[in-house]
Amino acid sequence: MPTPPTLTEAAEALRAGAVTSVRLTEDALAAADRLDGSLGAYLARFDESALARAEQADRELAAGADRGPLHGIPFGIKDVIAVAEGPTTAQSTVLDPQWGAGRDAPVVARLKAAGAVITGKTCTMEFACGMPDPSGPFPIPRNPWDTAAWPGGSSSGTAGGVAAGMFLAGLGTDTAGSIRIPAAFCGVTGLMPTFGRVPKSGVVPLGYSLDHVGPLARSARDCAAVLGAIAGPDPTDPDASSLPYAPPVFDGTLDGVRVGVVRDHHFPDDADPALAPAFDEALRVLAGLGAALVEVSLPYWAETITANFVTMGAESLAYHRADLAARWDDYAPSTRLALARGALATGADYVQAQRVRRVAQQALARLFDDVDLIAAPTLGIGAPRYADITDAAGNINVDATSRFFFTPYWDCVGNPVVAAPMGTTATGLPLSVQLAGPAFGEAGILRAADAYQRVTDWHLRVPPLAAAQGDDR
Repeated sequence: MPTPPTLTEAAEALRAGAVTSVRLTEDALAAADRLDGSLGAYLARFDESALARAEQADRELAAGADRGPLHGIPFGIKDVIAVAEGPTTAQSTVLDPQWGAGRDAPVVARLKAAGAVITGKTCTMEFACGMPDPSGPFPIPRNPWDTAAWPGGSSSGTAGGVAAGMFLAGLGTDTAGSIRIPAAFCGVTGLMPTFGRVPKSGVVPLGYSLDHVGPLARSARDCAAVLGAIAGPDPTDPDASSLPYAPPVFDGTLDGVRVGVVRDHHFPDDADPALAPAFDEALRVLAGLGAALVEVSLPYWAETITANFVTMGAESLAYHRADLAARWDDYAPSTRLALARGALATGADYVQAQRVRRVAQQALARLFDDVDLIAAPTLGIGAPRYADITDAAGNINVDATSRFFFTPYWDCVGNPVVAAPMGTTATGLPLSVQLAGPAFGEAGILRAADAYQRVTDWHLRVPPLAAAQGDDR
């Protein structure tokens, strides 16, 4: 099977008349027909409405009415984000079925206004914090690179669906790494925008002051195109910034760009042996593009990660407290545990966590006076197999592997981060590099990630399952 096109390539082909939106959508739905029984990426599909929107896109483009780079492109939407075509469940039986019914979250409305084709709602973890529950009524998401492995959470279905060619881009959310972790495990690119860059109303909350909505796609350039459509203020979301978004200038060079290299805390002794060589090679590529590399340390690393989890615990409990009291048994065990931990934090703990966040933000801003970007591994391992994270009772738990997740720091400070594939483990599972920038510095990190992806092909590699299935068409 030819490499599935990036969103950017598909947009160019649409305008050149080499493909139609209907063909892109039919191919995406056919991939889901072939693969989703093995991958569990979708919770709900909107085949009929998707094909109708694809036909509309083709008519509009033929008539010269071009809505931009997303026009006619198939998208999957994480099932914590409201979409008018179907219910939002947050992968739970607890959420009121009328929550968000018949309406689009602002980010989805913006995608539709840009001409995107919404193919369905994608699998997540219960309320974006529990683990897949084999005893529950929802699919167990699996990794396209190894169906015995976890695709990461909580934007599991969006990442797996992009990697398997079920859609060309999708939306996820990130509170402690939930865009970047599945992007890393599934070998795609994920962007967590600056907190407030993208409105989060119409999204089931996990951490009110931590949640970020952002894109997953094959390339950084694809993510930039999506961000251009969904960024900006919204009257329903007081956290959405009114600062203008300037799109990146993609020139393929990094001349004069100062990249801070982080190694502290990111290379534990039992990290995957391929991690350090892959990261060093990624740095070599960046330097070859003109970047100046400077070793740095992230200020208040341990304190900031602790503040992230104190904040998330308290804010998630605030949202779920009444339902936990009334419907305890309706939550999956891992979700109950995650939410109930919030009760261990006092009001004083929460206030102190916010003070730590502010101190860390200020120190990090000073660090960005000296560097333009910061590079670090996204995760310390490839995707773990379910058998290795499942206890004797059949409960899935990643606590033992969460120390390899180098993502929560950035949610706590709110800076933008893009995660991009940078290599593989000895068994062929993807590894990933994070490029972080100053607040509202998305253009810089996307430009750098695009330059890196112009001279590497990790983001274009197709999981064997998808390639083998595609050969049978």
